[in-house]
Amino acid sequence: MESWKRVSDWSVDEVLEWVEQQFPGQQSTLQTAFLLHAVSGRALLRMRGHHLHHLGVEAPAQQGILQDILLLRVREELDNLNDIFSECFAS
Repeated sequence: MESWKRVSDWSVDEVLEWVEQQFPGQQSTLQTAFLLHAVSGRALLRMRGHHLHHLGVEAPAQQGILQDILLLRVREELDNLNDIFSECFAS
């Protein structure tokens, strides 16, 4: 995965790589579910607890995953704001 690619542009393979890095203990369960449902970066950013439950992720593990997804959302929003700032003050 590129070092600074927007999460919304991640492919399914890049999401799987993120899962492998972030959740080595739950890697196979998450990777299987995300692969089966073709979870891209855009879909990952929209994921909520009920989605994880539907994918078979147990409640105790959901909180940590949701926190990391929230961090990805914040990063995505900061990138968007940076783009807006750059467009407004470019010249």
